[in-house]
Amino acid sequence: MQTIGQALDRLERSAFRSRFRLSEKDRRYLEEKGPEVIRRHAEDFVRQKLAPAEPANDGRQTPMRGHPVFLAMHATACCCRGCLEKWYRVPKGRPLTESQQKKIVDLLMAWIERQKER
Repeated sequence: MQTIGQALDRLERSAFRSRFRLSEKDRRYLEEKGPEVIRRHAEDFVRQKLAPAEPANDGRQTPMRGHPVFLAMHATACCCRGCLEKWYRVPKGRPLTESQQKKIVDLLMAWIERQKER
C-alpha cells in the first residue's frame, strides 16, 4: 500500500493531474474557513459523491471548480469511482468503507496543504 506522499508524487507525474493548482480565490477561501471546516466539507463531498456503490452521475458528479476540495478531488484522482478504481484499485459497485473514506479525505487534505506551500 502506498503512502500519501507516494500517491502525491505519482500524481505529480501525470500530465493531467499535475495541472491542477489552487487559485488565489481558493487560497483565500481556505484561509477564511480554516482546515477543520475544509476537512468537514471534504468528508461530506466524499460521503455524497464517492461513497455510494453507484453514485449518481458517476464520472460527472464532481465539478471542476467552485470549491478547493473539488479541485483536490480531480488532482488526486478521487473525483469518481472510475478514477478511484484506476488509480487506487478501489472496486466499483460496492460502497466505500469508513476507512476508505477517511484515507481519501486525508489524501485530499494533504494535496491542499502541499498546494498551499507553493
